[in-house]
Amino acid sequence: MIIDSHAHLKHGDSEGTEYSPETIVRTMDQVGIDKSVVFAMSTTTRRSIEMAAEAAAKFPDRLVPYVYALPHYERAVCDELREALSERGFRGIKIHSGECTLADYIIGPVMEVAAAHGVPCLIDLGGSFGTAESLARGYPETKLIIAHLGRYLSGDWGLIDRFIGLAESCANVYLDVSGVVLLEGIKAAVRRVGSARVLWGTDGPHAAPDTVSFARTELDKIRILGLLPEEESDVLGGAAAKLLGV
Repeated sequence: MIIDSHAHLKHGDSEGTEYSPETIVRTMDQVGIDKSVVFAMSTTTRRSIEMAAEAAAKFPDRLVPYVYALPHYERAVCDELREALSERGFRGIKIHSGECTLADYIIGPVMEVAAAHGVPCLIDLGGSFGTAESLARGYPETKLIIAHLGRYLSGDWGLIDRFIGLAESCANVYLDVSGVVLLEGIKAAVRRVGSARVLWGTDGPHAAPDTVSFARTELDKIRILGLLPEEESDVLGGAAAKLLGV
């Protein structure tokens, strides 16, 4: 089973680009992706729930919803997170440092909600290793997925090496390899941490050159690494299936 563990219904780009669930599933069908984790960001938690719930309702066997955690002046979000996880079948929480401080006094309650419900937090840390270490060690019962091996499109091997090292020392840390341009970093993550904690994703859909070509390119990144068959199977879906119970 191939699982895209990182797909956007709404992106965090300047345009707030949105993709319909139909576009996502059509792309999946053409590329050979069985399931995709989907979420919306750059919106409120409530709206993220609505968008992901609608998508999963349309394609319940294909799309796995995550809820977006974003503190809001209008109301607290933890109750909304609990409802999405306990009553609406959501399988994880998305957090992004670009829209929310990851200081413990802000994000700590979200980490605790994730631990209580046994779901992972997919966090884009924007390259902040100190924050990652603080969260990983401060909330050992929370499964922490570090997006993009630490930083999107990073060419900094030293930083990637540190994030891999954190996963080596913390069993609750998983490594998301979407948006990784140093392919040796992906291979190093598998060798050092084990394929059971390395998750493939597209960080898509993306329109350039088109959604299908983009997804195929991301898939080919894994297939050219020369991983063992069981390692490749884990990275492309087996690890995510076990983590999410799908």
